[in-house]
Amino acid sequence: MNKAKTSAEKSVSANSRTLSLLSQLEKINVSSVLGESDNARHVTSKILHLVQSQEKTRKEIISKGSTGIEVILSTLENTRDLQTILNILNILIEVVSVGGGRRASVLVTKGGTQILLQLLLTASKDSPPNEELMMLLHTLLAKIGPKDKKIGMKARINGVLNLSLNLVKQNLQNHRLVLPCLQVLRVYSTNSVNAVSLGKNGVVELLFKIIGPFSKRNTSLMKVALDTLAALLKSKTNARRAVDRGYVQVLLTIYVDWHRHDSRHRYMLIRKGVLQCIKSITNIKLGRKAFLDANGMKILYNTSQECLAVRTLDPLVNTSSLIMRKCFPKNRLPLPTIKSAFHFQLPVIPASGPVAQLYSLPPDVDDVVDESDDNDDAETETEIETEIDDDKDQHFKNDDIETDINKLKPRQELGRPMEELKMYEQFFPELSENFQELDLVSKEPKPFIPDANLSGPIVVPTASEEHTAEANPSTKEVALKECSPSLTEEYNRRPVSLELPKQDNMKNSSLHQQNDQRNMLPSYQCLSQEIVKGLDRISLQNSAKNDQYYGTGCVVKKESKDNLTTLACSKSCDHVSPCGGSLFEGSSVQLGKLCCTGVDSEEEGDSRSSSSGEHVMLQVSDVSPVHDCDLYLEMVKSTKSIPDYSEVAYPDYFGHIPPPFKEPILERPYGVQRTKICQDIERLIYQNDIIDRVVYDLDNLSCSVPEEADVLKFNSKFESGNLRKVIQIRKNEYDLILNSDINSNHYHQWFYFEVSGMKTGISYRFNIINCEKSNSQFNYGMQPLMYSVQEALRSRPCWTRVGTDICYYKNHFSRSSIAAGGQKGKSYYTITFTVTFQHKDDVCYFAYHYPYTYSTLKMHLKKLESMHNPQQIYFRQDVLCETLAGNSCPLVTITAMPESNYYEHICQFRNRPYIFLSARVHPGETNASWVMKGTLEYLMSNSPNAQCLRESYIFKIIPMLNPDGVINGNHRCSLSGEDLNRQWQNPNPDLHPTIYHAKGLLQYLASIKRLPLVYCDYHGHSRKKNVFMYGCSVKETMWHTSVNAASCNLTEDPGYRALPKILSQTAPAFCMGSCSFVVEKSKESTARVVVWREIGVQRSYTMESTLCGCDQGKYKGLQIGTRELEEMGAKFCVGLLRLKRLSSPLEYNLPSSLLDIENELIESSCKVTSPTTYVLDEDEPRFLEEVDYSAESNDDQDVELADNTGDYEATNQDDGLSDSDSTRTLLS
Repeated sequence: MNKAKTSAEKSVSANSRTLSLLSQLEKINVSSVLGESDNARHVTSKILHLVQSQEKTRKEIISKGSTGIEVILSTLENTRDLQTILNILNILIEVVSVGGGRRASVLVTKGGTQILLQLLLTASKDSPPNEELMMLLHTLLAKIGPKDKKIGMKARINGVLNLSLNLVKQNLQNHRLVLPCLQVLRVYSTNSVNAVSLGKNGVVELLFKIIGPFSKRNTSLMKVALDTLAALLKSKTNARRAVDRGYVQVLLTIYVDWHRHDSRHRYMLIRKGVLQCIKSITNIKLGRKAFLDANGMKILYNTSQECLAVRTLDPLVNTSSLIMRKCFPKNRLPLPTIKSAFHFQLPVIPASGPVAQLYSLPPDVDDVVDESDDNDDAETETEIETEIDDDKDQHFKNDDIETDINKLKPRQELGRPMEELKMYEQFFPELSENFQELDLVSKEPKPFIPDANLSGPIVVPTASEEHTAEANPSTKEVALKECSPSLTEEYNRRPVSLELPKQDNMKNSSLHQQNDQRNMLPSYQCLSQEIVKGLDRISLQNSAKNDQYYGTGCVVKKESKDNLTTLACSKSCDHVSPCGGSLFEGSSVQLGKLCCTGVDSEEEGDSRSSSSGEHVMLQVSDVSPVHDCDLYLEMVKSTKSIPDYSEVAYPDYFGHIPPPFKEPILERPYGVQRTKICQDIERLIYQNDIIDRVVYDLDNLSCSVPEEADVLKFNSKFESGNLRKVIQIRKNEYDLILNSDINSNHYHQWFYFEVSGMKTGISYRFNIINCEKSNSQFNYGMQPLMYSVQEALRSRPCWTRVGTDICYYKNHFSRSSIAAGGQKGKSYYTITFTVTFQHKDDVCYFAYHYPYTYSTLKMHLKKLESMHNPQQIYFRQDVLCETLAGNSCPLVTITAMPESNYYEHICQFRNRPYIFLSARVHPGETNASWVMKGTLEYLMSNSPNAQCLRESYIFKIIPMLNPDGVINGNHRCSLSGEDLNRQWQNPNPDLHPTIYHAKGLLQYLASIKRLPLVYCDYHGHSRKKNVFMYGCSVKETMWHTSVNAASCNLTEDPGYRALPKILSQTAPAFCMGSCSFVVEKSKESTARVVVWREIGVQRSYTMESTLCGCDQGKYKGLQIGTRELEEMGAKFCVGLLRLKRLSSPLEYNLPSSLLDIENELIESSCKVTSPTTYVLDEDEPRFLEEVDYSAESNDDQDVELADNTGDYEATNQDDGLSDSDSTRTLLS
């Protein structure tokens, strides 16, 4: 107790003494009496003693509210006594040496930098200058300099820039003085003008006198000299000077010497310092050339390989990797042109924009790559430092946020005359239909019992199937606008299954007679190479002569030139008909129950898990029976593609059932990106090991398919396929090049292709080398999708996430300035993944995301149309318009039939609010179609909630806004070569017909005062997780800017937040935290903003679904699948129903708990940015999860040497972020 009391007394005493001494010092400053210098010396000496001995004293001087720093700085500025100055400098050094950078920042804000620089100038006039004073001044400047962004400019203005340099020149052997001088020079060099000025005075040459080969002496000085040199060499002028003097070779020699002698890795920071100098010097083209000429690639490759075994040397490996990747010569893509391999002549050429530029190019222009991959050598050194620098850390400023209140306020305007809009009246017959011809009075809706064939499994017809009845042509239009005298009779008159007429399929029946199951082989053996070679794709061109289909999991039949290979199950399945006709009978059979346990002998052990039909049924019970293989083929025949595809991909034909197992987000293996980059670098170092053989090429139709057994075969000539060229690099490694969007020279991201000819037990590496986005969820656990035909034949027709060693990084292929929006030297990015196949000679498909083709949509709509109960559901499918290629754009209307044809029931029917939905404006966002599928199936279901929803709203749905883009494998554009979601402000009816007429429908509704309650456009998001919404709010937009503070007094109905809030409570994949309601300038022509601003729909949204997975909620840590996406579509409908229940029929007054947005906005700050060029134009904010593309993980901040605490390394964009620090949370 006494000890504690004594300690407290000492503390109070020390604080009192400090305050007393500071007070005395302040009085000395005020009075100018002679002899006060002795007192000042005495007082500062006592303060120094306290500061050196007690941390509390240091805190007291720097604490908030204390005037200690001001008093000390004032004394330093006014005194001329050397010892007092030395005391004060020592005091300040002690104060800022601990406590991080905060104390140094306080010293800067109190004007300390200016006082020290003036003192330095004064002291330099002494001849010779006082060494102790100079050392202390430079030591203190080195500590506070990094916290003063203006120190470089202040030093230049005060004329002290070259003082430190001259001190080094004059005292080269005095390491005690040289060390802090070099630290200050490094701080000065962060300003490019200073770096140039110092370079002209010989600083580069001077530093090369200090650094040298391996030596255990003066390592601290060596480290600081290297850091200073690296900072100076960031100036292109200094870098050129270093190249001209041959210093690149010198640096490489020094690095190798330290690498060889530092066997115990004690001097890693010095070795990294040499690499940092090489990194700076190779920022210019001359430096890269000198590096290559000095055999730098091989030197750094070999040394980094030797460092791999020691984890602590990772910073060296990472920096070496960065340098090698930077110096890797920029290559042109091995293509004749970066424009799409397919050409479509536009009916009208846009007056401006990238498409107009594309059409104006002379035919002989090489648009693949520029003559130079740099434009840096032409740049001149200019002062970078401006007042803007201060703002960067203080506030995140988004110049893209709309700040003009007049532009933000919605202004409802039709944009087209009413006479013209009347053309859309035909799409709203529900507003005039009176149903008087229908006998609906007092009739209860009949319970809908689906026909057996319609609710059964995926039916795969065989060649022996004969069609005795043709489909009634009237079934193609079940719209209610032309109702027959009795809808019930029409419904009863429909065929039990939707069978489309076969044109010539039955003419040649010889093969059908051979296909009787009595002639099948007695046993099913593993599919050999010869058999699978017979599994050619279904050809539409040959369908008239040879219409052979493959039974899912049970029967495979294919005619070869000389014989017919037939495969069958050796074990009978109860649900498979033993002979003739259809493979399946009975409505209770689901595809998941099919169990061909005789397919492979090793699978017999798993048969018990499939023996229980109920168990399997539970796993796939949520799958809707809307896939019909036969119908899909009929839909494909009417689909018009630019390449005139004649093949059908197996996955689209067989269909997809979500796998019963969970697919977790993949963990990124440590060092995977570094390994892949090293393998890429080996291509340059060991060029003789590279095969470089083209095995697939859309630009060269005569490209021969390799016959070797160990070479993979590729194909993408089917609907939605995208793969342009394949080059075999090594025996089991292939470079893949994607096709540009038609009438475009970029947007490479979507891929969908077929691979065959594989072997088991071999790891195949695939590199897609011409992606354009700067980041991807492939770096954060997303895997590509694969579909195995052999698995489908074994009753597992599903897309599954596959691939290991997945990463996404910048490569050495460069884009032309045409493709990069005028910028030179822009690199492409590589998606790389490794796959080991389960089955020999399988036929597998890979895709960016779950494919959903235009023909699939047509098939689903046709099935939904044929399965619904017209007594209950008003379902109508119209053709909104034709696309540029002549494909129809479907428009679907769904609501409930009126309860009767009584007047009040008809009025209720006509006055239901509209919900307007659209999807798939971007072809590569296939997840939007799966969400839309979930919405459509929920709306057409028999659940009471679905019926209530139909009775509450009329749904107008455009499920695919960009059919042409989807069909032809585009990633983002339509055939016009433009992003259709940037055309809503002023759509061209000739170039953007679907957008023009979709907007026309909404304008018509506005003209008749029937604005939709909700408009939602379904999208996919490539760089964020979860499902979320973007909406529009004037108030929230203004809150995210500091331009108009008065805007907070705006009155705005917060109802736009209700639906997202409801979804966050009901849909497990939905994340309210990722939602944003900010209106940006770059999004002013998107559907969401135009429908809100021009049409006047307050609840106008874009709903974004992740391509990867979720990081919150029920699905946290899992990759998203079609089941979750379809669930999201259904949950959206549930949200609309809850929105209706929360709303008054007349006034939508919602509970305040749902709409309490003020606190949420105060707590969060939505940082939304827009890409700088149209190449990366997205409907998404900037992605804040980042990966160091240049190197690999754990490139952490240097652990500085004890006597080098003043070191400061300016951040450089090339440094990136380490993997360990890469994941950040995007605030909403």
